[in-house]
Amino acid sequence: MENEFTRMLGIDVPLICGAMYPCSNPELVAAVSEAGGIGIVQPLSLTYVHGYDFRDGLRYIRSLTDKPIGLNLIIERSSKKYLQRVHRWLDIALEENIPFLVTALGDPRWVIDQTRQQGVIVFHDVINQRHAQKAFDAGIDGFICVNNRAGGHAGSLSAQQLFNAISPFDKPMICAGGIGKPADFSEAIKMGYAGAQLGTRFIATRECNAPDDYKQAILAATENDIVLTEKISGVPVSVINTPWIQRSGTHAGPVARWMLRGRKTKHWMRTIYSLQSIWKLKQAAVDGMGHRDYFQAGKSVESIEEILPAVEVVRRFSDAL
Repeated sequence: MENEFTRMLGIDVPLICGAMYPCSNPELVAAVSEAGGIGIVQPLSLTYVHGYDFRDGLRYIRSLTDKPIGLNLIIERSSKKYLQRVHRWLDIALEENIPFLVTALGDPRWVIDQTRQQGVIVFHDVINQRHAQKAFDAGIDGFICVNNRAGGHAGSLSAQQLFNAISPFDKPMICAGGIGKPADFSEAIKMGYAGAQLGTRFIATRECNAPDDYKQAILAATENDIVLTEKISGVPVSVINTPWIQRSGTHAGPVARWMLRGRKTKHWMRTIYSLQSIWKLKQAAVDGMGHRDYFQAGKSVESIEEILPAVEVVRRFSDAL
């Protein structure tokens, strides 16, 4: 399928393997790009979980495929030290000629200003019209529209509601959330989306090096097993409702909730949650349920029934168009 999005990036299928902490290993990113979609690098996954120097990791992925790859940058100003790291990742990405960026949780204007002369395409994660307006004003090229069926930081609107709210900006829109089978992809395209971003479906692939416990949890889960927890980053994140999640609870405590309401203190609380969760999520993704069954996933688990090669996922979805 050829459309504005595929022409922008020079890819064959308007299908994104979304950035996932901790599941975006280099082999998965490369496999999706090689198959005709586009894989997105998650910097903390690449460096902290999978142990690569950032530049060396990008070059390793490029040794596996010469097709376009992208990079995810979380640009919220919650930590000065982290933001300095984001700037360094962006500098290296530009030096390594990464053509596509997906920004999230902040104002992307400075990223666009820094990359525009190099012709880099920048899309921004949005969950409502207000976020989309801010990104549009910054000069964004398109939107990753994160709906209420997504894994990770889910939105509150349905795919159709998001499309209706954001389509007036007249930019390419990517449907993110709830897409686990080819028919879901076809429906999103018919709705008017330029493509789709998948996360959970690509965890259940051979190239993803998440433990088999994680993959089997995805195969066993239904959409009713997906719950939102505030205890990963301070904002709702979709996870499988395992016994460990049930014991630990999903809501922030009184002090945390007070801090999350404050204009300045919310950044401190989110940083505290994130530092705690980075280690937990890494261990769950590396060690499996034997450590803690702490698995992010979206409601697309409902239709994921087998572990496939990434190329087969891309082929089946492409054939549905």
